[in-house]
Parts: sequence; C-alpha cells; structure tokens
Amino acid sequence: MAPGFLRYLLLRIGRALATVWGVATLVFLLVHLIPGDPVQAILGDQASPEDRVALRAALRLDRPLTEQYMAFAHEVTDGTLGHSFRTRERAVSALVEEVLPSTLALAAASMLIALCLALPLGSLAALRRGSRWDKAASTFAILGIAIPHIWLGPLLVLAFAVELRVLPLPGDDPTLIAALILPAFTVGTALMAVLTRQTRAALIEVLSEQYILAARARGVGPVALLFRHAMPNALLPVMTVAAAQLGALLSGTVIAEKIFERPGIGMLFLDAFFDRDIPVVQGCVLVIAVFYVGVNLIIDLLYGVVDPRVRLA
Repeated sequence: MAPGFLRYLLLRIGRALATVWGVATLVFLLVHLIPGDPVQAILGDQASPEDRVALRAALRLDRPLTEQYMAFAHEVTDGTLGHSFRTRERAVSALVEEVLPSTLALAAASMLIALCLALPLGSLAALRRGSRWDKAASTFAILGIAIPHIWLGPLLVLAFAVELRVLPLPGDDPTLIAALILPAFTVGTALMAVLTRQTRAALIEVLSEQYILAARARGVGPVALLFRHAMPNALLPVMTVAAAQLGALLSGTVIAEKIFERPGIGMLFLDAFFDRDIPVVQGCVLVIAVFYVGVNLIIDLLYGVVDPRVRLA
C-alpha cells in the first residue's frame, strides 16, 4: 500500500471517528435539554416521592451531567450503548441488533428502487434534453420531492393493499418480501427525485466533454458511448449525492416504519423518544450516525476505483 494512500486512509478514518463522536456528544446534550422527566414517564403521576427518588438514583439521573457523560462514553466504548430505562436488564445494543436488519433491508430496498428509477430517467432526460421526455422526467422528479412520506404512504396502502389487495396491509408479516415494496417505494421516491436530477446534470456535463466528441467521431454507438464512456464519469457526483442522502434515507424509514407498522430502528427510536428512554434514543441516533459516516467513507475510497484520476493522484 502506497504511503500517500495510507496517510489519506488514516486521515479519513480519523475524521469519520471524530464526526461520529461529535454527533454522539451533541445528541447526549440535546436529549438532556428536552423537556420532560423520564422518571415521571416510567412511574406515572401516582408514584410516591420516595419511589421517584429511588428510581432517579437507580437511573443515575441524580448525578452531575459531566458524570453522566463519562458513563455514557464508557458505555459506548464497551459496546453496550447503555441500558434501557424500562428494561434495565437489556443493553441498548441488543435492542438495536434485533431491529437493525429490518431497517437495513428497508433502506437497501429504497436505495435500489431509487437507483433503478433515477438512472434511466436521468439518462433519458440528458439524452433528450429539452424534449417532452426531458420535461416528463423532470416533472416526475419534482413530484417525488414534493410529495411527503406521511401522505404518500397511506395513499399507496389505500390503492394497493386496500382497494387492489395485491400487497400486504400494514401490520402483516414483515418478513415477506411483498411487505417491503410499499414502504421501500415510499422512502425511495424522494431519493429517486434527487438522483434523477443529479444524473441528468452530470450526464449533460459529461456529454459535452472533448473525449465524448472524439468517441462520437470515431463512430462509437450511442449505447456504448453512454455506458462505456459517459456513465462511469457521471456516476461520481451521483455516488456522492447518494451517500450524502443516506442520512435522509435512514430518517425517512422512521416515518415509513410507523405508517407500515414495521419493526425497525425508527419504531424503536420513536417509542423511546415518547417514553423518554434516553439511552435508547442516544443509541439509535449513534448507530444511524455510524452508518451515515461509514458509507461516506466507503464512497470516498471507491472514488479511486471508479475514477483513474483519483487513483493516480
């Protein structure tokens, strides 16, 4: 491994770890500033003052904020991410581990749907720039951005699960592949819209380059010109945008999991937020941050595989 690449790799990993820890610290502070008492949320209004004091001490909420932060840092480094306020015998990492595969499956399916729609639409819009095809693809992309998940999800349920009855209803067996279609389409439409516009813009820029004109002069066909010469270079900004939108994609699963009653990190986060289960909220956000930063790191390293100019540099 070249020394320059090794230094670059270590620098990127160090920045990624610093970003994740910064997010964890920020979430720790914000969660403690949110109004509401976890003890009251757990015991209710009828609990005696003695029970409140005992539970507050058991949850270490009576300790100074700096001491709570040091305990949080220790729980992150040992991998447990703390213990849930409601189920003290369960580590947060175990709770997240149970639901994370479902969320990752939804995110992967949403990304797949977004790419399968965005790349053809963006390519068609770029190749037929200014035509009706371009306007139709751009309009479809704008609709994908404008329609919120909280409206699109129930609409899809009414159309395909209630009226046509071709797909499962919310709450049905979430392990079925068919049960993944509607939530994945709900989450993937917004990302599809962003990637369609980015693909169109990137391809238009690449198709105006001199090497594309030279390839056309050599008699390269339109299909080979698009997939062999133009698309590899146009994919670089598309990959960047897709990685940058991963955080929005994971946050979009929160709404979709609630609408379609799918177990996942989004449902776990919402339930913990309303129950004031601080360790679970911190753990969910930290896991999402790790995946978000990790994917961006992988995309940076893949630049050298896709673009020879980055690899040579």
